[in-house]
Amino acid sequence: MAKPAQLLNIEPANELKFQGPFRTAVASYMRLTNPTEHDIYFKIKTTAPKKYCVRPNCGLLEPRESQEIAIVLQPFIFDSNEKNKHKFMVQSMVKPDDEEINLEDLWKKYPEKLMDSKLRCVFECPVDNNQQAQAADPSAAAPAVQANSKQSNAAAGNEIVAQISNAQFNTMSNEDELQSEAVLLKEVKKLRDNENVLRQENLQLREQILQLHMQVDGRAKEQSSAAGAGSAAAAKAVPVQSVPVHYQNPYSPPPQLGRNTQLEVVYGVIGAVFMAIIGIIIGKFIFSEGNK
Repeated sequence: MAKPAQLLNIEPANELKFQGPFRTAVASYMRLTNPTEHDIYFKIKTTAPKKYCVRPNCGLLEPRESQEIAIVLQPFIFDSNEKNKHKFMVQSMVKPDDEEINLEDLWKKYPEKLMDSKLRCVFECPVDNNQQAQAADPSAAAPAVQANSKQSNAAAGNEIVAQISNAQFNTMSNEDELQSEAVLLKEVKKLRDNENVLRQENLQLREQILQLHMQVDGRAKEQSSAAGAGSAAAAKAVPVQSVPVHYQNPYSPPPQLGRNTQLEVVYGVIGAVFMAIIGIIIGKFIFSEGNK
């Protein structure tokens, strides 16, 4: 059963070109466009997955939407005589209606609905002046090849030396890191020991302060008890002075009169009033007789 034709527009359609030199990573770009009225899933595969980095390598394109795909070729040693067999394949599928499913499971569930397009990779490496001269003068090819071989050997030797120096540098840096870690561990240990010593000293100071408080409280109690005993003894030792009988305190209240004395006073007052009344009567009588 023939698979349906690709619905996505792919630019470029047939080839992916990578421009050298390939001593560093080289990027090429692909654009996918959905010209339909449906949502379309896409997925990109390659025959050399370890040599390429594809971002994004899968996704969903809505109607009339475009997506640029970056394809990065990892550095490698280019040989023009080696035949290039790297290829890419773009798979696509119309999103099923009323279907919520994982993208990986979708490719396995509907393999008959997959659409694919294949693109081959083309490596273009610029030709230097020495290669052009060799092509124009074949007799000078041997010395040029020897010179190139010497240069390549020297370059390889320099790379080896650089790798050895980098390895030594990494080893030294690792040793320095280990030494610094050891020093830090020692410092941390010292700080912890100092912290323990300070804690012990703090506990000792607290105990001494408690003892001092207890001593001060005991001395205060002893002094208070001694002062109480002294005052009691002094009170017992002071003699009591005798007060004379005839002495009377001027601020004390007058002594109370006896009962008989009170009766005598009352009778005296009554008698005086009676005598005054009689005198008044006699005076009136005498005055009236004189007027006659």
